[in-house]
This record gives sequence, structure tokens and C-alpha cells, in this order.
Amino acid sequence: MKIYSPMWKSLFTVLLSAFFFWSCSPLKQYPKESYAWAAPEIENFVAQDSTEDYPENSLLFVGSSSIRLWNTLAEDMAPYPVIQRGYGGAHLRDAIFYTDKLLGKHQPTMIIGFIANDIKGVAEDESPRKVVRLFRFFLKQLRQSHPNIPFLWVEITPTKSRWKQWPEIKTVNEKIKAYCAKTPNLHFVETAEAFLTKEGLPRTELFVADQLHLNPQGYALWSSLIKKEIEQHLD
Repeated sequence: MKIYSPMWKSLFTVLLSAFFFWSCSPLKQYPKESYAWAAPEIENFVAQDSTEDYPENSLLFVGSSSIRLWNTLAEDMAPYPVIQRGYGGAHLRDAIFYTDKLLGKHQPTMIIGFIANDIKGVAEDESPRKVVRLFRFFLKQLRQSHPNIPFLWVEITPTKSRWKQWPEIKTVNEKIKAYCAKTPNLHFVETAEAFLTKEGLPRTELFVADQLHLNPQGYALWSSLIKKEIEQHLD
């Protein structure tokens, strides 16, 4: 009698694939605290998904506080319905850990991402090379459940509060832009130039007092750039 049946062979293949997938995970080097802090906000998304209905043709926005604080998102993206999944302080490492909960069971027509805290002038900052690796792994996970829909990645904005880190952040933007250019259904939304003066400095009038988060004028500019790209890549 054959014990190694086709069913067991299939199961073995799945388990082996999962092992290799996670053995390559960049999360191995991080302590649990690196992403556990975000659990309360993530669980709020899970609760919303259990009580609210969203159209299947929604635009799913995921990312950091610039997404969370976008109070006019639904209005700015009209007539497209939106699902807003931004949480304060997001890094790519915790977005990787919580990918399934961020995406939920939604079937959006497009996903738009913006995460800008992996380089911010602290000891835990990632190198540009590591940020790109984290981005690619996040994309790989996202494609497990959404293999074909357009995914837009919004360029990290130049800000006065993180101007010392701008050379490294700019390198990240350039590397991710290059990766997007050669990857199907992956699009890079350029925004940085619009947020710089003619002298090449951050436009402080587009931000609130912390010179990190956008004010209404900043959101108006940001949303116009993002929506233009959305309309270009939607069928």
C-alpha cells in the first residue's frame, strides 16, 4: 500500500513552500515588540471588517499616519469608494506582520500604499537597502491574495522634520521606483517634487506644526497627484 499518496505529496509541497517563504522572511531579526505595539489599531480594522460592508470595487488605502489622518479621503477619491487602513507610526516590518489583517477579505479594484517611518532619524532606522527588501517582501505577501490588481506605491514625502534623513529616503524612493518600473501591475506615484520649493527645500506651508504631517492644503495637493495616477491605471 502506498502511504505517500498524491494528497500527502500535495500537502508536503504546500508545507515546504511555506517553510521556504517564511525562512526568507525579514522579520526573523526583529523582536516581537517591533510590531506588537500596533496590535490595538490593527484589531480595530478587524472589528470594522466584521461590522461594515464595503463595495468590492473599492480602493484600499494602507499605510502610516498620513493615510490614517486623511479625513477627506472618501470625498477626495469620489466617485470611487474607499477602505481606509492607515495606522500611526507604521513601518514596513509591522505591515508585513499584519498583512492579512490589513487586507482583510476585501476584493478591492486597487491597493494604494504609503509607509514613511522606516528611516526617521532614530537608532532603529533601516538602511535604504533593507527598506527596499522589506517593501519587496510586503508586495510578495500582498500578491498571495491579490495577484493581479494594480498596486500603487506613493513616494515618501520630503519634510523639514526629517530633512537630515532625506538623502537616504530619496535613495529608497529611487530604488523602489526602479523596481516598480520593471514589475507588472506595480506603479510608483511621484510626489516629492511637488513638495519642494524651487530651491529644493520642503514646502513648509503644506504641513502642520510638526512639519511631518500634511495640513489641508498639503492633502489637497497630495490627493490630486495620487488620484491622477489612480485614474490612469484603473481599467
